[in-house]
Amino acid sequence: MDDMPELDDLLDRMHVVALPMRVRFRGITVREAALIDGPTGWGEFGAFVEYEPPEAAHWLAAAIEAAYRPSPPPRRDRVPINATVPAVAPAQVPEVLARFPGATTAKVKVAEPGQTLADDVARVNAVRAHVPTVRVDANGGWSVTEAVAAAAALTADGPLEYLEQPCSSVTELAELRRRIDVPVAADESIRKADDPLHVVRAHAADVAVLKVAPLGGVARLLDIAAQIDIPIVVSSALDTAVGIGRGLLAAAALPDLPHACGLGTGGLFVEDVAEPFALDDGTLPVRPVVPDPARLEALAAAPDRRQWWIGRVRTCHPLLS
Repeated sequence: MDDMPELDDLLDRMHVVALPMRVRFRGITVREAALIDGPTGWGEFGAFVEYEPPEAAHWLAAAIEAAYRPSPPPRRDRVPINATVPAVAPAQVPEVLARFPGATTAKVKVAEPGQTLADDVARVNAVRAHVPTVRVDANGGWSVTEAVAAAAALTADGPLEYLEQPCSSVTELAELRRRIDVPVAADESIRKADDPLHVVRAHAADVAVLKVAPLGGVARLLDIAAQIDIPIVVSSALDTAVGIGRGLLAAAALPDLPHACGLGTGGLFVEDVAEPFALDDGTLPVRPVVPDPARLEALAAAPDRRQWWIGRVRTCHPLLS
C-alpha cells in the first residue's frame, strides 16, 4: 500500500469498542472493532477475531483508506437497504423486521448449525408474510445436494431473489447453478479468494456480494465491480456505523445499483458508536460518520481486549508495506 501511515500514528488514533448485540449473529453477542480517527475521516478495523493476519490485513487496509485518503464522489445520495433476519424463530420475525421500516427486501440467514431445513422454511415463510422480496444467506453451509433440496423447499411457497453463498467452493457454486433455477450470489467466494474475479470467470454466480472491509477498501471494491458483468450488492461485514458509512459510499459510487444492499445491520446492535442511520422508505443516506465521544467512552472495550487489538494491528501493519 502506498503512503502507509506509521504504526505509532495508527495506534495513537485508535479507539477499541465492544458493541452488544440484540441477538446472536455469526455466533457472537458482542462485536469488537478498532476505530481510527484519521486526517481524512474515521476508519474501521473489525476483522473477525478468528481471521488470521493475512486475511485481517485487508480489513486494516480498508480502515487506513478511510482514515487517511480522499473518498470517491457518490453518484446518489440514498441507497436502498434490505432487512437482515438472523436465524431466529418465526415468532421473532416481526420484531426484527420492525427495525427496517420501509424495506421491501429481506435477507434471511439459513443453514445455521443446530437448525434444520424445516426451521429455515418456517423462518423464510414468516418473512414472506411481511416483505415481498426475500433472499437467503447460507454462508457456504450446504453441499450441492443439500442446496438443491433447500432451493426446492425454500421456493415451494414463493420465489427467492437469490441464494447467497449456498456452498463453500466455486466449483460447487458452478455445479449448483446448472441444477437449479434460483439465482446464485457469491460472497465468501469473492471476499476470501486470492483472485476475487475467479467466481465470475467460472460462471459460478449470478450476483456478486461485495464488502468494503474484506476487500481492502472502497477503491478496491469499485475496481473489482468495474471488471465484472453481473449485478453488485454491497453488504456489511457486521460493521459499526463507521463501516456502514463506507459501505454506503461504495454503493453510492457504483454506476448501477439494481438490488437493495445489505447495509442495514446497525439494527443488530443494542448501541452503536454514532446515532443510527435513519431508514426512510427503505433507504439510508450517504454521509460520513463521526462517532460520538460519549458513545466511544461508554462502549470502550476492556483494557485486555484493547491490548489484543493493538497487538493485532502491530501484526497486520507490516503485511501492508
